[in-house]
Amino acid sequence: MKRRHFIKKSALLSSTVLVPVLNSCKSIVSNIDTSNNKYPGRVRSAHIGVGGMGLEDLKAISSHVSVDVTALCDVDSNYLEIAHDMFPKAKIYKDYRVMLKELRNVIDAVVISTPDHTHAPASLMAMEMNKAVYCQKPLTHHVTEARAMKKLASDRNLITQMGIQVHSFYDYKLATLLIQSGIIGKVSTVHAWSPKNWGFDGDIPKGSDPIPDHLDWNLWLGTSPKRPYKEGFYHPMNWRKILDYGCGTLGDMGVHIFDTPYNALALDVPSTIKTQCRQPTGFGFPEKNVVTYEFPGTKYTTKNFKWIWYDGEGAPAKHKDLMLPNNSQLHDQGAMFIGEKGNLYLPHFELMPKLIVNGNYKEIDTTKFNLEPIRDYETEAPKHYHQFIDACLGKDTCSAPFSYASRLTETILLGVIAQRFPNTTLNWDSKNGKFAEEEANVFLDATYRNF
Repeated sequence: MKRRHFIKKSALLSSTVLVPVLNSCKSIVSNIDTSNNKYPGRVRSAHIGVGGMGLEDLKAISSHVSVDVTALCDVDSNYLEIAHDMFPKAKIYKDYRVMLKELRNVIDAVVISTPDHTHAPASLMAMEMNKAVYCQKPLTHHVTEARAMKKLASDRNLITQMGIQVHSFYDYKLATLLIQSGIIGKVSTVHAWSPKNWGFDGDIPKGSDPIPDHLDWNLWLGTSPKRPYKEGFYHPMNWRKILDYGCGTLGDMGVHIFDTPYNALALDVPSTIKTQCRQPTGFGFPEKNVVTYEFPGTKYTTKNFKWIWYDGEGAPAKHKDLMLPNNSQLHDQGAMFIGEKGNLYLPHFELMPKLIVNGNYKEIDTTKFNLEPIRDYETEAPKHYHQFIDACLGKDTCSAPFSYASRLTETILLGVIAQRFPNTTLNWDSKNGKFAEEEANVFLDATYRNF
């Protein structure tokens, strides 16, 4: 079914009996209060996806003194058992739909740390129940999902946050303030890059492998098309490379590296997108991409503003804008702002922005900015998560709510779609949410599988 019908179905599912809860790890010990007290000085969290990054999200959220980890959900019982050992009083599930239905009057906030294709289905269901949602990046797998989540969050006045943790780091906040202070004047171009390769140029795997006992493959696939299980291709690591589940390197590292320039320059969504890459295969993302965006100007940019993204082995391509003083080498990942009065270089991550004027590094006076210069990752890392919990408690506001995250994600996803049309300029009509090129519009949405 199309995404627009899924929201209605999510509401229906929340009031009907679904598939059984997972009890394969161990017996459940629970002292959960079943009263529906929204943020009474404590936030009761439910976590969907607790392996890999999900485990890190779980640790960071639970490190807040006002959080009670109430429920854990994962389609992989191995991951679920590890998380349950950490929080033995939490109820455990393998199907997020069951968890949300059973605990709708028990939980306050839902943390979603699944592969990209499950972000929107799980988030929309939780949001229909008026839950605060922390969702990992990229916010969604499809443009229409991002717009739906933005609208629902606004309509319900929900507390939301996308998991771009470095958004709350000192070096990124400093770079934003520097750009907006006019340190390099209006910005005409941003170059951003990552040599990571979340692409796959090979053939679609043939046949199938036995599904591991610890994995519910049907639930892992979720709303995505049915596909045979192949060891090493999907769960747990390589799903980012595959069109049906991830968003490639652009959707992984691009969200982090785009975030600060996007925020600092107060950008909306682009007007044109063009990608240089190999021809599409219909299965995996290209291993190397150069994506060029053109955006409407803002008060921080020139009238015609361009953004160029490079990924894959050897990225970025050589460019005069990326020459550093003293023949020093670029960091593996980062962004370069090209301004009227100089350039600002922002390596990724936990590295200070560097000002370049007339081919030389210049000292930056940071004393006028009211920022505490914390350089310790262990101190910085929980900030973004704790901001979300504090927002639930009325003590703070989220800096990456879905109103912001949806636009950033839409920008990323338009570049992902452009990979299907190499060397073709796509023209984006933001108001109507359509491309001028009709053949590209089919990739804005998806048909959801009933599972």
